[in-house]
Amino acid sequence: MPISVTSIYRYPVKGLSPEPLERVTLAPGECLPHDRRFAIAKAASRFDPAQPAWLPKTNFFMLMRDETLAQLRTRFDEQSGFFTIERDGRTLLRARITDAAERATIDAFFAEFLKDAPGNPPRVVEAPGHTFSDAEQKPDSTTYKYVSLVNLASVGELEKVVRIAVDPLRFRANFYLSGLPAWNELDWAGSEIMAGNARLRVVSPITRCAATSVNPATATRDLNIPAILQKEFGHNIMGVYAEVVGGGEVAGGDGVSRAH
Repeated sequence: MPISVTSIYRYPVKGLSPEPLERVTLAPGECLPHDRRFAIAKAASRFDPAQPAWLPKTNFFMLMRDETLAQLRTRFDEQSGFFTIERDGRTLLRARITDAAERATIDAFFAEFLKDAPGNPPRVVEAPGHTFSDAEQKPDSTTYKYVSLVNLASVGELEKVVRIAVDPLRFRANFYLSGLPAWNELDWAGSEIMAGNARLRVVSPITRCAATSVNPATATRDLNIPAILQKEFGHNIMGVYAEVVGGGEVAGGDGVSRAH
């Protein structure tokens, strides 16, 4: 069975809901356009938009500690800058996240929504050219901007041991792949692959944190995914990070293969 891209997602705001894409154009050394472009910084966060630098995710509100964020469904329109927040099918807020004045209303929304969470008051942050990736720059990489890939067959192996359906969106990947035997993606480290017309170099496996224990449909912690992975498979890995080394378009259904 040929390996292919089953689905594509971006996450405009770190820790908030995914947005499905039919296709995406990747550029060398960059992540998906607008992926993790914004983050909700904690009050004590040292992030400086004037001098942006990678910071550990503990500086931001995210699912690892703030599972209530999964109650929200959010959308970002990069053309207009409008950011929409919904819960249970009802629109709670619509404001331009790219406008400083309107962004203050978004800050106020999250200050109330996260009022019981340590780190208040929050502030939405961004910086030109910066992405709020969990992954720090790898020693053999030229960038900290990666795309993430998850093999659906590996998720299937996890489902077999927990004996219930596991939503792949727990793993917040950019690309979900089918047609690859379970865990074979871990053998790609250090090699290059073609996904559609883009060339990627796989830089490392993705170790998983407590964010994956949050069910994206219910906003509850119902499975200790890192512990289950470690117990059943001897590691807490699901997916791989890859660096874009050759730009091009990737669409749902496109083939994936080792590059030559």
